[in-house]
Amino acid sequence: MRTQLLAWAKRGLRCGVGAAASRPRVAGGIRQVTTCSQLGRLGLSLLILTLLTDIANAQSTREVPPATMQAILTGNLQTPRVGASPGEVTLVEYFDYDCPVCRHLEPELRKLLANDAKVRLIHKDWPVFGEASEYAAYCSYAAAREGRYEVAHEALIASRMDLGSREAVRTVLRTAGFDVQKLDADIQSHAHEYSDVLARNRRETAALGLRGTPGLIVGNQLVLGGIEYPGLERLVARARTRR
Repeated sequence: MRTQLLAWAKRGLRCGVGAAASRPRVAGGIRQVTTCSQLGRLGLSLLILTLLTDIANAQSTREVPPATMQAILTGNLQTPRVGASPGEVTLVEYFDYDCPVCRHLEPELRKLLANDAKVRLIHKDWPVFGEASEYAAYCSYAAAREGRYEVAHEALIASRMDLGSREAVRTVLRTAGFDVQKLDADIQSHAHEYSDVLARNRRETAALGLRGTPGLIVGNQLVLGGIEYPGLERLVARARTRR
């Protein structure tokens, strides 16, 4: 539901911007801008209510079966693990670079890694917002081959731009110092491999019953709802007691 509201809000706001740019003096165009903008604002309002509910229910979790966790943590992960290796407690995040909630969660995760030297984090791309999000994931994989995954990840997840197009993704990465033509060449060479990674991630999210980004596992606890730093600390502490 959360991801559907985000998508609805994005479509409405983008539609309004596009209509305004192309038909600023046409009455029909003005009506279209008003309608699209209203849809975008309504979607964002509903999203805020949903996020508040998520945060209120932050400690609602579900245990992930051991066999499922084993499958999630093995094989070609494509993205480097962050933090301790192997780590007392592992977190797995399913995310989309264009997801505002994922962007909000990122600093909380980084704070946890900075404050707890025995925690590790695995990022798993789940591009639910369309082709541009999938392209952003591929670019991060290409950056990983250059040994610069963290640079690309931080640039994309911390960006204040709407990453709803390939060009927006390219702009962010150019600013971060990447040769986007080189990234595109790598993607073309390894498209099948990268596609397989995303397909695997989608199968995992389906098996977990996730309905939208972000999806977060702490230890073997799947978080059902939003979470802030204190909640992350509590779940890590709980995971340690179950080792």
